[in-house]
Amino acid sequence: MLAVVTREDAPLGRKRVLTATPVADAASQAGLPVIKANRLSTVEDELLALDADLGVVVAYGGLIREPILSAPRHGWINLHFSLLPRWRGAAPVQHALIAGDAETGAAVFQLVPELDAGPVFATERVTIGRVQTAGHLLESLSVSGRGCSRGSSTRSPRARPSPRRRRAR
Repeated sequence: MLAVVTREDAPLGRKRVLTATPVADAASQAGLPVIKANRLSTVEDELLALDADLGVVVAYGGLIREPILSAPRHGWINLHFSLLPRWRGAAPVQHALIAGDAETGAAVFQLVPELDAGPVFATERVTIGRVQTAGHLLESLSVSGRGCSRGSSTRSPRARPSPRRRRAR
């Protein structure tokens, strides 16, 4: 792992103490370089310089645009907390609960310029309990989705993204 990208520190609590994201804390504890940005365009040069083979996104909440989208040799994969294409975009777990869905899940898919529209490599299905909250369901999906992400390269023949062209630098 070359680096972890997460949101910038934000004020938290009644005293509005500037606080790093849990992702930043975990990455720092693991000794990984942390890149903090609310917009990827502000750290574009830093991301391109990583010369990564694959980018992995989990709950970032922003679109990845060119040239960052094409920078990793094998593109980007995303762990999305829904059974695509059912709930594309923001708040998929909350939408599933509001709609009364009997099940939801996590999907690992290839990022493309369109929102949540790339090929799906792996999915995990989860039954939604009668009294389950969005917070509980997201916590559960983050654990089961981790396994989904790790295994995505072996679960589907489509899960071997073809190398993308490198842009001249």
